[in-house]
Amino acid sequence: MPVNKCRVCGSKFFKAPLLRYGNMPRAAQYLPDKSGLKKDKAMRLEIRQCSGCGLVQLNSQPVPYYKEVIRASGVSEEMKAFRKKQFSGLVQNFSLKNKKIIEIGCGRGEYLSIMQKCPLKAYGLEYSKISVNYCVKNGLKVSKGFIDNADYKLNKGPFAAFYILSFLEHLPEPNSVLKGIFNNLEDGAIGLVEVPNFNMILKNNLFSEFISDHILYFTRETLEFTLRLNGFDIIDCSEVWKDYIISCLVRKRKSLDLAHFGKHKSRLKKEIENYLRRFKNKKIAVWGAGHQAFAAISLMGMGGKIRYVVDSAAFKQGKYTPATHIPIVPPDRLKADPADAIIVMAAGYSDEVARIIRKDFGASLNIAILRDFGLEVV
Repeated sequence: MPVNKCRVCGSKFFKAPLLRYGNMPRAAQYLPDKSGLKKDKAMRLEIRQCSGCGLVQLNSQPVPYYKEVIRASGVSEEMKAFRKKQFSGLVQNFSLKNKKIIEIGCGRGEYLSIMQKCPLKAYGLEYSKISVNYCVKNGLKVSKGFIDNADYKLNKGPFAAFYILSFLEHLPEPNSVLKGIFNNLEDGAIGLVEVPNFNMILKNNLFSEFISDHILYFTRETLEFTLRLNGFDIIDCSEVWKDYIISCLVRKRKSLDLAHFGKHKSRLKKEIENYLRRFKNKKIAVWGAGHQAFAAISLMGMGGKIRYVVDSAAFKQGKYTPATHIPIVPPDRLKADPADAIIVMAAGYSDEVARIIRKDFGASLNIAILRDFGLEVV
């Protein structure tokens, strides 16, 4: 059955196909011999584009052998020289010496054999049993398998780095593969992801580049989107190998560390507590009924210490602060029921509010402004 939505972001395709090709080769590998010509039939190819992320893709099912990596160009002497220089730079620039790296879809070890000569521990994953046996016989550390879900466990993991070269475009479920890779990496691990360059295909009118083996057709933008969606930050993305390849260097995204928020909150709470002690048994007010003020009042434990919250927005007046239940009143309450001190929590309007308070409610009122850096007495 044809696919009707994007394989990466799940959005619908544009209504009309970009192209329809008839009489197309059914596959680019496992070519028919003379005895198989009667069974070999052409197929119809339909090229669609996602209306959400923009990724161009086929709406057909993948070829039967899509899990296998079959390379011809990998044995080119020019390509070997390119990979040797590229891999050596990767190891040196990211301090990968003696660390573990894995190639996802290593074929017969064309690239893995080059990577193995670098000073690191190189491993490979390949689905084809024949290719795996070939690699093992030639001294390469290769396991048989294919990442088809986020929980897939790789032998010898976690890894400090990975690379997947001209394979991602074959995969009908790229998110599952990339998430599976992500979950087998060390924190901060780096990766090299390469795909055929659809930007170049567009520029040079290479209409014959479409083939049933390639499900996905990435531009730099759609490749970066796909990688970011699956947990990777982009270090660099460029066109290489005579612009035929998009080469993307990525890093496994780390979770943010917000421990400094807690430290800052604790310090600020102490400042506010010290300020409130100066007015023990006196009337203290807050000016500002915005979300930051509500959170600060609650998190700083000010609920039972504030007489009322002033705000000039009429629709808030007569209501109460959420969680702490302090009445919200209009500014003229400061005249009818004067406060001894007021803490301004009005974010970008705080200085303006402080000037209004001084002008309209007297110079004797003690005023402090809650700043990003702390409590400032004005």
